[in-house]
Amino acid sequence: MIFWSTWVLVAGLGGTALQVQFPRAPLVTVGFAMVLLAVAAVRVWTGAGWPALGAVILALLVWYLPLTPRADRDWAPDVAKIVRGEMVGDQVTLHNVRAFRWHSATEAEEIWQTRRYDLSQLTGADMLTSVWGNPKIAHLVVSFGFVDGQRVVFSVEIRRERDEAFSSIGGFFRQFELALIAADESDIIRLRTNHRAEDVRLYPLRLTPDQLRAVFLRYVELGNDLNAQPRWYNTVTANCTSVVWGLVRVLDPDLPLNRALLLSGLLPDWLYRLGVLADTGDLAAIKARAAISARALALPDAADFSAAIRAPASDPLR
Repeated sequence: MIFWSTWVLVAGLGGTALQVQFPRAPLVTVGFAMVLLAVAAVRVWTGAGWPALGAVILALLVWYLPLTPRADRDWAPDVAKIVRGEMVGDQVTLHNVRAFRWHSATEAEEIWQTRRYDLSQLTGADMLTSVWGNPKIAHLVVSFGFVDGQRVVFSVEIRRERDEAFSSIGGFFRQFELALIAADESDIIRLRTNHRAEDVRLYPLRLTPDQLRAVFLRYVELGNDLNAQPRWYNTVTANCTSVVWGLVRVLDPDLPLNRALLLSGLLPDWLYRLGVLADTGDLAAIKARAAISARALALPDAADFSAAIRAPASDPLR
């Protein structure tokens, strides 16, 4: 029984990993299946089989473990560059800030900029969640605001190649590298509200000036680290939520693990219990006030996007 359970596990994991890594070479997967059938036949005919199965496991590990994340692939345009920062006193210079102007969910005028920010002028941070299907699964971004009205959004994302699409299964098997994107709200948020028709909600966070600065700098550090040494994206251990959890532990090293790190749509509930959300009152009412997709869709192109999505309900901008 143990042999056949192990055989099934090797078949499932090994076959999936090969299919993810060699999507245009089906003969690789077919060959793997034939090898496993041969191992099964040896087991049935001789009662042995462990040495052959062990050899298959060893071959898989010798191939899979050395797979190395890279920075020189033919990237999809929206993740072609990872933010990189330089710090002098309170002044931060961010290179590779994305300011795309999206015409559809897949087409945009591609603009990358260098911008400068004064950390002494940080005014606050908002968490935005974006749901496209299952309400318990959301993409998470964090937006920082400054006295002069500037805002910059940090988003931990998969770094897809030009011909790739997101796959949660592929995310388990080293299909994607990890990317940190810094962007305009009128790029990265409008893309989700207006072109992908996602349910986006904005939650102001209750953070002190020192905490704001610390989290901002951790994002900059992450971007610099990824530029220096690429890392794999992982659907569970290195995704938009778990990476951010690692970043914000600078605020509380004892911050516990929570199921919201897997079911990211539950993040507002968790942060509400931790007292991190700045809005007050009943959680259901907070979530209702956080919804911004409808008002974003109603905005004319010339509107101040960041101001409008934060306008109170009585404001005509809404």
